[in-house]
Amino acid sequence: MKKMQRRGPVTETPPARRVIWEFAHVFTGAAVVAITFNAFLLPNQIASGGVAGISTLFLALFDFVPAYTQWAFNIPLFIAGVLLLGGSLRGSMLYGLKTLAGTLFLPYVVFLTQDWEPATTDPLLASIMGGVGVGIGLGIVFRSSSSTGGTDLAAQIINKYTGLSLGGCVFLIDGLVVTSSAVIFGIEFALYALIALYITGKTIDLVQVGFGYSKMVMIISNYDEEVKQGLLTKVDRGVTKLSGYGGYTNSDRPVLMCVVSQNEISKLKQLVRSIDPEAFVIVSDTSEVLGEGFKRR
Repeated sequence: MKKMQRRGPVTETPPARRVIWEFAHVFTGAAVVAITFNAFLLPNQIASGGVAGISTLFLALFDFVPAYTQWAFNIPLFIAGVLLLGGSLRGSMLYGLKTLAGTLFLPYVVFLTQDWEPATTDPLLASIMGGVGVGIGLGIVFRSSSSTGGTDLAAQIINKYTGLSLGGCVFLIDGLVVTSSAVIFGIEFALYALIALYITGKTIDLVQVGFGYSKMVMIISNYDEEVKQGLLTKVDRGVTKLSGYGGYTNSDRPVLMCVVSQNEISKLKQLVRSIDPEAFVIVSDTSEVLGEGFKRR
């Protein structure tokens, strides 16, 4: 938390402008997912979960157009979500509208791009690039506090009425799609689908938090005041002093908490070592830090 001169209050983005920006995220992300689906996943029979995976299976089984299948699943699921998840959807009209936009727009782009040539016919490359593309698209949508509907809503409904965890419900649905893929396309294609699914999850996390990993440091020292002043003046980072109690010493042991960038951690450790070689230092990764000296909110 780098010390900076205090500024005046930050003016919030006008609501109308923010809403337009969020809808732009929804449409952009949905388009990226749809194009990735037609360029990588569908031509290589990679059904990596969700309604898109179901539409891949239905194309192979019944020769149904994927965009129609996605609309046929997404629209009823959205209506069911409105009726059964009122607190989540009707309670936030903006979230519901953004989810509806994603629900309708994604299959529309799938329909528009259905005649595009595949980007690759190598299923391994398709699973990797498909996972990255879908992850980027969904990450963009999620950054706008929205959703593309589909099996996400189905998972929320199952979660509400069965008590299963939301993650477990998503895993259950995607697992059924991948298992069906193994039966229809063969075990190898199901494994490719698992690769795509894994990469999608990792890419979503990356889009959400970015590359800016920082370090959170907890310091317990007999010279806490000296360490604190060193962090403030020499490392130029803010410090939070927490109350602690030693389980062995049965005495008060203040804990200093400080967040620094990756390239500052060596400087911090050298400073603490020079003041108190016996200090207890805990360093852990933190994926996102908001505030002065780091990412702006």
